[in-house]
Amino acid sequence: MTFEAETYTSLGTPRSAVSLPEELFDGTINLPVMHQAVKAFRANQRQGNAATKIRKYVIGGNQKPWKQKGTGRARQGSTRAPHWVGGGTVFGPTPRSYAQYVPRQVRALARKSALNARAREDAVKVIDAFRFDAPHTRQVVALLTALGVADRKVLILTDGAQPNVYLSGRNLPRVEVLPYSDVSTYHILWSDVVLIEASALGHVLEPVVEKERAAHPPRKAARAAAAPRAAKKAAATGGAKSKPRATKTRPAVATKAAKKSAASAGAAKKRPVAKKAAPKKKRS
Repeated sequence: MTFEAETYTSLGTPRSAVSLPEELFDGTINLPVMHQAVKAFRANQRQGNAATKIRKYVIGGNQKPWKQKGTGRARQGSTRAPHWVGGGTVFGPTPRSYAQYVPRQVRALARKSALNARAREDAVKVIDAFRFDAPHTRQVVALLTALGVADRKVLILTDGAQPNVYLSGRNLPRVEVLPYSDVSTYHILWSDVVLIEASALGHVLEPVVEKERAAHPPRKAARAAAAPRAAKKAAATGGAKSKPRATKTRPAVATKAAKKSAASAGAAKKRPVAKKAAPKKKRS
């Protein structure tokens, strides 16, 4: 059985399909082996730090709480016995290792089965080369959007360690970036789509010259797209410009000082002007 995978550039431009290597993608799927590999992988992630104290490690309880006889109560030797509140724990967890060992050939068979399972679902896609001059998350988002897998869990496998690709995808919760040689069965089965670099599969593809796609359209393009809509709206209204709304001006609120000065000025106007008294005539 031979499989062919869709091939794309790092910007999402389709290319001619390539065949997957037959020694790895031969259609073999072994479910028990995959279950064993995944179970061992998840067990190896456990730290095993849970711990409790038995009665000899609990502080206190060095003497009998009361004498052996004569009190009418049951005999007790320590307040740190397991049946006392605050006492030690019986058969509690102690630090241990949960590691499971899986033979190398079994791990290889499980990994091969997982890749074949994804290949049967047409979920394996080949990228000619990941060209990342610097870490840019928007470049990974643009690639996934172009492939139509932005809302799915994606596993990106690079040819060797590529820090720029890893740093570009680590902030995305649905994206996992790993070297092709370090991928495990768990990661392949976790993902919905697997993107593999062509050189990791032994294919050498010539680069394609293309323009980088913008993640968000520039403002000029948005204005140009909105221009035909404005023209249609103006044609529908007969080209008449809408009249500006008349704004009502609110009268200015007079302050207390202004009111006081106005009242004093009005009172001054109302007062009659006092006439000068005529001089008295002297008697002769």
